[in-house]
Amino acid sequence: MDVYEKIKRLFGWGRKPAPVVAPAAGEAEATPANPAGPERRGKPRTNARSGTRMLVIDDSATIVALLSRMLRQNDYHVLEAGDAEQGLEIARTQSPELIFLDIVLPGMDGFAALRQLRRDPYTRDIPVIMISGNEQATEQFYVHRIGADDFMKKPFSRAEVFARIERLLDAQRVPRRLPAGARAGQDDEETA
Repeated sequence: MDVYEKIKRLFGWGRKPAPVVAPAAGEAEATPANPAGPERRGKPRTNARSGTRMLVIDDSATIVALLSRMLRQNDYHVLEAGDAEQGLEIARTQSPELIFLDIVLPGMDGFAALRQLRRDPYTRDIPVIMISGNEQATEQFYVHRIGADDFMKKPFSRAEVFARIERLLDAQRVPRRLPAGARAGQDDEETA
């Protein structure tokens, strides 16, 4: 087999295309942008209002850059902090409408920062999504017990970030804290 034949085989050139099967009525079609088809997205996404202020607190410059870029692409105003102390100061002075808070931080950890956010009358009502690379269910349970509104595992996808935001939106598309039962009673499919 010559080089050209190997390349054709590698890239599938010269093969007959797979038959196209139409989706059932009411189902989304699988496309390159939506490879999973109907299971991935059954309804259109609801975004927070344009200009919503979101604070990202994480000591990883990569995570901060990635998350900030995702949020800015949806026209959100993003504030950034590399540690809990700086994040608490920004939360108190600039009143973000949603906070993404890493658990493992230098100095004060995310658990202690969350406790301070919940004790402060200026920040107690800001919804908080905790993020961590640790996949332990006990950590997820604990963040809900001490007042986090949601939990996201690293690495996270763009779809997950916006699904977590959407879960916290009220009728005016403003992030709001969930009732205590909704925070602690998060269904297993989302966290598994």
